[in-house]
Amino acid sequence: MAVEGRSQRNGQSDATARVLCSSSCNSLKMFVVALSFAYFAKALSGSYMKSTITQLERRFDIPSYLIGVIDGSFEIGNLLVIAFVSYFGAKLHRPKTIAVGCVLMSIGTFIIALPHFIIGRYEFETSVRWVVNSTLNPSPCSVGSPDDTIKGGKLAEVPATGCEGESNLSMWIYVLLGNVLRGIGETPVQPLGISYIDDFATEENAALYVGCVQTISVVGPVFGYLLGSLCAKIYVDIGFVKLETITITPADARWVGAWWLGYLIAGVITMLSAIPFWFLPRSLPMGSRCPEKCTPEQTSFIKDSPLLKHKYPTDEKTSFIEMAKDFIPTLRTLLGHPVYLIYLCVTIIQLNSLIGMVTYKPKYIEQHFRQSASKANFLMGVINIPAVALGIFSGGLLMNRLKLNIMAAARFAFGTSLIGYILSLFFFIMSCENAKVAGVTLPYNSVDTISYDTRSLFMGCNSDCSCSTSEWDPVCGQNGITYVSPCLAGCTSSFGSGQYTVFSNCSCVGVAGNFTASTGHCAHTEDCDRMFPYFLTLSVITSFIISLGGTPGYMILIRCIKPQMKSLALGFHALATRTLAGIPAPIYFGAIIDTTCLKWGQKRCGGIGACRIYNTTAYRIAYLGLTLGLRTISFIICIPGFILLRRQLKKEGKNVIHGALVNRRMEQEALRKEEFVMSNCDQSQQSSDNSTDRETRL
Repeated sequence: MAVEGRSQRNGQSDATARVLCSSSCNSLKMFVVALSFAYFAKALSGSYMKSTITQLERRFDIPSYLIGVIDGSFEIGNLLVIAFVSYFGAKLHRPKTIAVGCVLMSIGTFIIALPHFIIGRYEFETSVRWVVNSTLNPSPCSVGSPDDTIKGGKLAEVPATGCEGESNLSMWIYVLLGNVLRGIGETPVQPLGISYIDDFATEENAALYVGCVQTISVVGPVFGYLLGSLCAKIYVDIGFVKLETITITPADARWVGAWWLGYLIAGVITMLSAIPFWFLPRSLPMGSRCPEKCTPEQTSFIKDSPLLKHKYPTDEKTSFIEMAKDFIPTLRTLLGHPVYLIYLCVTIIQLNSLIGMVTYKPKYIEQHFRQSASKANFLMGVINIPAVALGIFSGGLLMNRLKLNIMAAARFAFGTSLIGYILSLFFFIMSCENAKVAGVTLPYNSVDTISYDTRSLFMGCNSDCSCSTSEWDPVCGQNGITYVSPCLAGCTSSFGSGQYTVFSNCSCVGVAGNFTASTGHCAHTEDCDRMFPYFLTLSVITSFIISLGGTPGYMILIRCIKPQMKSLALGFHALATRTLAGIPAPIYFGAIIDTTCLKWGQKRCGGIGACRIYNTTAYRIAYLGLTLGLRTISFIICIPGFILLRRQLKKEGKNVIHGALVNRRMEQEALRKEEFVMSNCDQSQQSSDNSTDRETRL
């Protein structure tokens, strides 16, 4: 009966173990799916922000460096709370902490879209006026004061009232504050999510899970840029203006798309991503082992298993005061780790290069290859970003299949980054010539000679016209040259309406005959059209190769420090990169790009607005030179990093061997003691038996 009872209890234990193991496996998989969706949501809204940079720049009439401040405000939100969230959040309910963060991200995204519903209608500079029930268009070349010219696309019978400069200022501050809140909400997602997976997944599956999550996070920008492309085609005030009155196209430097619409969509998606985390457990008793691989012994002794030697038990109850007292010493120990410090410096510099490059890449495509914002975002979404996603996933898969250790992963990440760097040097030769704009990139009296020193917009051909030099309303002459405005082209009459307006009798276009000009820039050259596909191809190849080292490089961060400092190490890494890369990179990249501007827009109440046209040669040198220069510095710092990492691994190897020898000696000593005790027991038993025999004989 006793044997049957024990067998029954063992059977119940086996069933309980299988249920617990299955529940743990399913919970971890659910967490990975939920975290992937959260990564997708935050990546979508983040990439959409970058896709609307030129739209926000034009809508609020601000330069690129100020757009960099807005973009960097997301990292400021992270900076405010990330160290404490990473340290204290690891000891709290991590899934629910992530859920709260997703809700905050959603609210911040909605706030970013708020200015559209407060600010007035978008007004742009134009010489074409929409006059109801009139076929007579006023002459662009007017005699009188330039101030008499009606600007902003206002109707002729509706006078301009007030100034929108101060209103614009307050509105872009709303965008900045919303982005700060979005950054605060994003804080717990990465450090707590990755550490949760690494704590409860087996060592061989952790890299694969992290690779899957990061792959989904790169898929998010695909949809973010596609959403940006779609919204950029839609006019900002769609539904409130007559489209036939709009004189500009999406390819125009004054065009502003429906930037606010994408933020509403991204906010809803982010809110939905918070739901699954409310139903996940605080911790898991088992790893990601499947039920058939779990045994009662593993269930009983899971916390002592050598397979989980890098795990950290986060379900232990610790008081807030004890955690606070331990924070500074733990942080000091972390920063004293030489390998971690070198890794931190390298990633900060490389992220400066990466963030600056990605932030302004759509704008680079727009300005250098003269593509519309919609097309630039579309190409980023369907060509460049998928290559990055495939590279990150392939890197995680290779690390899992090849069983790469820390040193091998470091070499792999360095090699892929170096190959991508060498290929990126070819971007310098993929250039397009500057657009031919009279008085800006070439003088009026020459077509073939480009003179960057000539900035005079007034010549004899337009001397009789009273033109405004601050106005930007480009027209394309029959001679293939773009003029800043039809007035400066010397056009005296026009016919047609909206985008189909044609200006005639343009004295600056030709000296004889009836020369005309149409609205918008002249088409770019055939050489630029032929060069653009090569640029896209090389961009895809370099993006894929560089991203191959993403997951192996990230696993170095997790494995090079002690398990109990893992969450803090991840959090401080995110804090440092956001502070020293995420915040300053868009600002100084934007400031350097601003130095290459040839013609600034003018605010209605005075002051410099958004740039209308850039010196493409200077833009290319500044943008690519700064990107590759930063990566050069990071490669130099990698050299001492490899030396320190090799020393650390040798030291850890010796410690492991020494620990094994000590454990073996202790086991041998325990065995000798057991043999000694058993020997004494046998002697005592034999002596007792002899005494019993003597008593029996007596």
